[in-house]
Amino acid sequence: MDRVTVTEASQVAEARRRAVAAAQSIGFDETAAGRVALVVTELATNVVKYGVPGEILVGTYEDATGSGVEILALDKGGGFSDLGSALRDGHSTGGSAGEGLGAVQRLSDAFDIASRPGVGTAVLARLLGVRTTAAASAATFGAVTVPLRGETANGDAYAVHERPDGWTAIVADGLGHGPEAAKASEEALRWFRHHRDKSPGAILSAIHAGLAHTRGGAVSVARYNRDAGILTFAGIGNVLGAVVSGAVTKRTVSLAGTAGHAARRIQEFEYPMRPDDLFVLCSDGIVTGWSLDAFPGIAGGYPSLVAGAIYRDFARARDDATVLVVREDAA
Repeated sequence: MDRVTVTEASQVAEARRRAVAAAQSIGFDETAAGRVALVVTELATNVVKYGVPGEILVGTYEDATGSGVEILALDKGGGFSDLGSALRDGHSTGGSAGEGLGAVQRLSDAFDIASRPGVGTAVLARLLGVRTTAAASAATFGAVTVPLRGETANGDAYAVHERPDGWTAIVADGLGHGPEAAKASEEALRWFRHHRDKSPGAILSAIHAGLAHTRGGAVSVARYNRDAGILTFAGIGNVLGAVVSGAVTKRTVSLAGTAGHAARRIQEFEYPMRPDDLFVLCSDGIVTGWSLDAFPGIAGGYPSLVAGAIYRDFARARDDATVLVVREDAA
């Protein structure tokens, strides 16, 4: 994802430029790109007025809901005590091209928000290239992934493979950061795609063997079986997972080592997972003790919004950072 730090009005234009470039890169026409420009302008202006300092994250997505542009606005400002008023058309952020968060919600194909007075706000907007009147499917997964500041190559990578009986997910964190770390993580995803129908332990074993010619990294693979209500997890290194079930967060076990170079053993662990639970998988660019306490109830929200909230509060400043959130049955 592209990241723009927003601390003053002059940075609104930069956020807009990058969002429009992302839209054009996946074939958005002038009208669709214009909607993206309006949305990111409103969100960035809102951060300047109410939430400085903050960030705008822009990326593209492709999943069962379609493909488009995804925008996250994250801040630690005053927050909103009355979201109903904040989302009402005409409640303008001031100095922007539209009518505030109400306009963002209306222009977006998917929208979600979490805000708390004194804590800040997280807003998600997803926009399709072609709008449809059909009922939108709910996303099963969402992610935030950003490189270390100053780097263009991201040493982290993720993928989710949706299956008839559930899904399989991976996060790979190449050793260090920069282009060589990115090569390692992309190679891990290549092996994942080739072996994705095997068990997590077998997938991880194939990845471990396949990364021998790279600098290696930390890799974790998870498989959810809907019929059994079981999450099976296998990890090498410090890509750590957790099942979030209501107020309880159950951390998964990942064994020490470096995929591609040193792994004394690969072992699978099983965890119960209910239909309304979340699975969260983070690279070590996220502090291990993360929680969702800042935004009570956010676990029921859009997966990308949950990922954004964790990133906002727990990203380390000196590494690539990835948060993948997968819901068993978003529909």
